[in-house]
Amino acid sequence: MAVTGTPPVPVPAGKRERSGWYLYDWANSAFSTTVITVFLGPFLTSVTEQAAGCALTDDDCTGVVHPFGITVAAGSYYAYLVSLSVLLTVFVLPVMGAIADRAPRKKPLLATAAFIGAAATVSMAFVTGDRYLLGGLLFMIANIAFGAAIVVYNSFLPQLAGPDERDRISSRGWAIGYLGGGVLLLLNLIAVMSLSEDGNPQRTLDLARWSIVSAGVWWAVFTLFPLFWLREHPGGSSPAATGTGGNVLTDGFKQLGHTIRQMRAYPLTLAFLGAYLIYNDGIQTVIALASQFGTEELHLDQSTLIITILIVQFLAFGGALLLGALANRIGARKTVLLSLALWLGVVVAAYWLPEGEPVPFMLLGAGIGLVMGGSQALSRSLFSQLIPEGKEGEYYGFYEISDKGTSWLGPLFFGLIFQITDSYRAGIVSLVVFFLIGGILLALVPIRRAIVAAGNTPPRLL
Repeated sequence: MAVTGTPPVPVPAGKRERSGWYLYDWANSAFSTTVITVFLGPFLTSVTEQAAGCALTDDDCTGVVHPFGITVAAGSYYAYLVSLSVLLTVFVLPVMGAIADRAPRKKPLLATAAFIGAAATVSMAFVTGDRYLLGGLLFMIANIAFGAAIVVYNSFLPQLAGPDERDRISSRGWAIGYLGGGVLLLLNLIAVMSLSEDGNPQRTLDLARWSIVSAGVWWAVFTLFPLFWLREHPGGSSPAATGTGGNVLTDGFKQLGHTIRQMRAYPLTLAFLGAYLIYNDGIQTVIALASQFGTEELHLDQSTLIITILIVQFLAFGGALLLGALANRIGARKTVLLSLALWLGVVVAAYWLPEGEPVPFMLLGAGIGLVMGGSQALSRSLFSQLIPEGKEGEYYGFYEISDKGTSWLGPLFFGLIFQITDSYRAGIVSLVVFFLIGGILLALVPIRRAIVAAGNTPPRLL
């Protein structure tokens, strides 16, 4: 039934609602950290290498697999999967955003996407032996659902804080997310170190599998809190706000087409989005493939990788808050540009890391932790200033295509470089181009003018 009358006056978000928003970052970061960053790359690569005829003890597998008749190097399979999953999200996430803007209630959409992703992650328990195709399918479902849920989650941000508060709110959400991801990873580290057996690689593989499963359980359980504490905020284009009825799904597709046509009216917003997609591709590729680089190129054991990621997680908690505070002094864009310069140094340093030496790898991880959270949190809040009112879900759908481990060009580039050179070092150093080009493009965007052009009020500092 259509809703009539004037739209309700927005009620400012309180501490409870903001806490609920923060806790979804706590919930989903388990997938980002335990699954994407640490366990899934080495786990699925090992499963694929078994399917290619290599033994678990073979450190230099050159075998290939043939998914659907396509010849793929076992070492490139995971990187290609990341790219494929994101190519699919190109179609899914903007539509999800359009539906979120049209739906009178966003929380059911958040719940559906989150629980589908969590269920696919838990189902990794069945990826045994050489079932690399099942593992790839479950990963793509989980990764797409992960991105879809983030689209809905991010669309709440403009309704939780005003222009001058969003950098702080966004940074706090990222910081709490890193803390939550670090807590689960610490528990998994204890399990791996306590239960692994020397000379038994199958045991290590099994522990990795159950660590992945634990992330799915964590994701599902802690998603319940934002579902209880967040309030619904019908947007200007939702049926609840406009008084129009209709099918939310079909209206969402129609609205998406309308938004794509109208985005040309906001060229500066598109310019920022283009810069973000490029430099964030580099960030997400480093995050997604760091553990594979550590195991396959540097021959570091699983415990070293987990300790390094723990260092990253807990330093990222403070780093996100630190860069958020810096943004309050010099502006969000300047802070993001500073972080991208540091990312350039990280990628170049990774090329020279010595094989079999854990300490340099950990020190590099510490550097990543200090800049990772801030660059992502401030990009999210900065983009929120560039979105026309009532279009949050749709615009964050386009934004999310390259966010939180769903980049595609970087992993594809990395996989191709590896297949050509048989060197993960060449693959990792090739990523400098993403940070360099993305940073230059961001520096060229007149942010204040872009905010005004989108119909919003600029914050005090940019």
